[in-house]
Amino acid sequence: MIDSIDSTRHGDLIREAALRAAAYIESRSARAVFPTDEAIAALDGFAADLADDPVDPLTILDQLDRLGSPATVVNTAGRYFGFVTGGTEPAAAAASVLTGTWDQNIALPVMSPVAAHLDALAARWVVDLLGLPATSLVSFCGGASIANLSGLLAGRDALLHRMHWNVDELGLTGAPTLRVVASAEAHVSVFKALRAIGIGKVNIELAPTDHAGRIDVAQLPRLDERTLVVLQAGNVNTGHSDPFDDIIPLAHDTGAWVHIDGAFGLWAAASPRRRSQVFGVAGADSWATDAHKWLNAPYDSGLVIFARADDARRAFAVDATYLATDSDRALMHLGLQMSQRARGIEAWAAIAARGRSGMADLVDASCDHAARLADLLTAGGVEILAPVVLNQVLVSFGDDATTDAIIDAVQRDGTCWAGGTTWHGRRAMRLSVSDRATTTSDIAASAAAILRCRDTIREYRYSAARNSAGLAVPLP
Repeated sequence: MIDSIDSTRHGDLIREAALRAAAYIESRSARAVFPTDEAIAALDGFAADLADDPVDPLTILDQLDRLGSPATVVNTAGRYFGFVTGGTEPAAAAASVLTGTWDQNIALPVMSPVAAHLDALAARWVVDLLGLPATSLVSFCGGASIANLSGLLAGRDALLHRMHWNVDELGLTGAPTLRVVASAEAHVSVFKALRAIGIGKVNIELAPTDHAGRIDVAQLPRLDERTLVVLQAGNVNTGHSDPFDDIIPLAHDTGAWVHIDGAFGLWAAASPRRRSQVFGVAGADSWATDAHKWLNAPYDSGLVIFARADDARRAFAVDATYLATDSDRALMHLGLQMSQRARGIEAWAAIAARGRSGMADLVDASCDHAARLADLLTAGGVEILAPVVLNQVLVSFGDDATTDAIIDAVQRDGTCWAGGTTWHGRRAMRLSVSDRATTTSDIAASAAAILRCRDTIREYRYSAARNSAGLAVPLP
């Protein structure tokens, strides 16, 4: 029976898993970035019906590796440029293996002293690296979507508290109406979070943006003490940030709350070369960012940061005698989750391994690679739609249909992977460089593959025009 597995056999199972994981790491560069059709079809080898009797864990592990590994998206080998998906820092990946076996719950410090200690260290280091106020409070969570939700929920409660409305006692029925001013190019997770905290579209005003996706301060809607202001560190398409130094003091003069969605762009502050891109960001009331993007921690790992700890506790603390604690850093009282895995350990490992200069290098390398990729594509006759300032490259190949066809061709080619987006009414290829494994060779190979796919599309369309009186033919 499975329940009778002893410690020795359990250890053998974990060793076998580690060996298979190591083999995957060593072979990933030889794989296409996206799995083949055959690998995806082979997933049908997983039994659709639940077995009546137990199955040997080694059999399960073998099946997972044999059928699962070939069907993975290889996003940790340097050539995956989709969705701002970070790779994995080796120290953080190794820490994940060990801490996964520990299986620690960090809802309260007493539940795992080691997790609580390393979580607090990681939190302090993040505040230091990002140049935020030393008194800021960091709470790890599932990702920037949850971090945005948490920051905006705390902001909602804080604004109502200033108007002498206690959400904990009175709820939201009859509460003063709040307004939201957000960038016209705010990430969709912001609107999802606003809906979840009870603020609908009728109370959201969108601030117009400029050619790079930054809020145009001259067209900023009016702000007041009932306003949640949502700004962006790192536009999801261009990497540009809103003018924090102009907007945040203006917002605070009116009594508004300022939340920053900085899922990846906030990490620019860790680089002396790039921190000017987020100048003034430290003046906000709350921030959201990811550890699983530019920090290259394993999935999933996000952070919500509050300028004042009381704002977090007002929104999230609960009262139950069996959950009482004298710790000022009990995560179940500082965020939405109660039971939760110890995400801070992996972040601690990633930062500890790199140190201050290594964190700057991580950011700078991604930005330099993005700039080089843009230069190579420009030299090949491709249009870059916005100046490259961080790790985002936005590309057009002319008309929308051609751009989409080339994106599809690149995805099927397998050398690299990039996604599509719509930018100011135009279809574009979106390239996000955020994997610590990316090298100059990866950039050169990826640029060559993109241009090769572009040329193939041109050739087929030219042939179609000559042989079919201008009618398009199916792409190869």
